[in-house]
Amino acid sequence: MKVLHVISGGETGGSRKHVNTLLKKFPTEQVCLLVFQEGILAEEARQAGIRVELMKQSSRYDLSVLKKLTGFINEEEFDIVHSHGPRANLFLSLIKKNMKAAWVTTIHSDPKLDFMKGGVKGFLFTKLNLSTLKKIDYFFAVSDRFKANLMALGISGDKIQSIYNGIDFIEPLKRDTEMRHSFNLKNDDLVLTMVARLHPIKGHDLVLHALNKLNNLKIHLLLVGDGPIKTEIERMVHDLGLDKQVHFLGFRKDVDEIYSISDVALLASHSESFPLALLEAANQKTPVLTTDVGGVRQLVTDERYGWVTDVNDVEAYCGAMQEAYQLHIDNKLQERGLNLYEHAKANFSLDLLYELTCKTYESILDKQMFTIK
Repeated sequence: MKVLHVISGGETGGSRKHVNTLLKKFPTEQVCLLVFQEGILAEEARQAGIRVELMKQSSRYDLSVLKKLTGFINEEEFDIVHSHGPRANLFLSLIKKNMKAAWVTTIHSDPKLDFMKGGVKGFLFTKLNLSTLKKIDYFFAVSDRFKANLMALGISGDKIQSIYNGIDFIEPLKRDTEMRHSFNLKNDDLVLTMVARLHPIKGHDLVLHALNKLNNLKIHLLLVGDGPIKTEIERMVHDLGLDKQVHFLGFRKDVDEIYSISDVALLASHSESFPLALLEAANQKTPVLTTDVGGVRQLVTDERYGWVTDVNDVEAYCGAMQEAYQLHIDNKLQERGLNLYEHAKANFSLDLLYELTCKTYESILDKQMFTIK
């Protein structure tokens, strides 16, 4: 079995980590990663020993790569092409009839919301994005909720496999007091960390309004990530008077270290699949506060592991922050982090993700929809 993974290459968040960590599990001769632009995704893949092919475009609208893409897939005799994201899905939909391999995609986000707040262009891209789904042979949905979303769009449940994200759990890092102090954080501060693209779908406004409502200068927020609404978020922080409490860290490669100095990991998205960021927090024994999206309730099954609130519910989110602060003061917050670590380690390992992915690939080919070359 020979598998090609196709992704745009500009990703910096969860899908980037999902692809690279998964491909590292495969024998090197069995998989290849194809990107349309250079970026940290391709850089990390090469460092991990993954074969990377660049099919560079002059712009994201350059369709001259389609002929090269078709030739590459057929000449290399890939059995399965596995796509990630709207651009890869669009390109493969345009060459589907000339492609000999089976086509699988992973749904990392709600396709109806990928171009949220994108205006007329966003509306058109959403329509185009949804139209590509009809041509795909099989789907991996990164939560049961996303599987239900696909079925609501008319995709047969027989063509969808729920497959939750996983990571390699390692020994948690010791808290780096010097790093904490470098962000002007005191030992008794409650440190909340949100690792997310600065994008409307991620719900930074919910977090900021909840933090403002608490009016507690001992609670600090670390924002890790970059994105198109950075200026808008910075303005909101200033307008709410949170400049001394909110720290913009930008894109970071040391997310594990940052989680290790944090007391609670935050997720406030309007839509998600099964966020790797929460698993990374769990690996550092950091409890989580998250909105009820995607498959998060599979991770945070009850209050022993953290908090789950309704999407966009400022009151509930604020209340959870307040409860976390009180547990922090009472030295009881770490217990939730330990519980989360043990639960996540047992149920969401990268080995489980790899095994299920391989079994699904084999099942697709065994059904004689396609012939192994």
